[in-house]
Amino acid sequence: MSVENTNAETSAVLTEQEDLKPKPPPKLAPRGIRTFTMCRQSDETGISGTGVVVEGCLMATGQVIVHWLSPVPRGSIAIFDSMNDFVMVHVSSHLTNGTIITFEDGEQIVYKRDGTKENILAPE
Repeated sequence: MSVENTNAETSAVLTEQEDLKPKPPPKLAPRGIRTFTMCRQSDETGISGTGVVVEGCLMATGQVIVHWLSPVPRGSIAIFDSMNDFVMVHVSSHLTNGTIITFEDGEQIVYKRDGTKENILAPE
């Protein structure tokens, strides 16, 4: 069945009744990926090394997938519920490493050896 709009100010518009019914929320998760690297200026454990040791992606859902670049040749994959969880396990617990996370847009989070962090926004 169609509904006809007969308002004199607008032309007649036919709309299917199904189109007017409220819809349930989409069944898909939000989309979008933000990639990053993690660089360690030193390696207190001697396991991962120095330089860029991780490449990762932050999903629109907040989950994080990281690819450790060691051991060679394949490295390893880990999944975290959030960036905070990843940082708590692999950055905050190793402050002497002097870790820098750099996103693809140039934004950086620098975790200093004294326990402070600095956010450096991407250049415009």
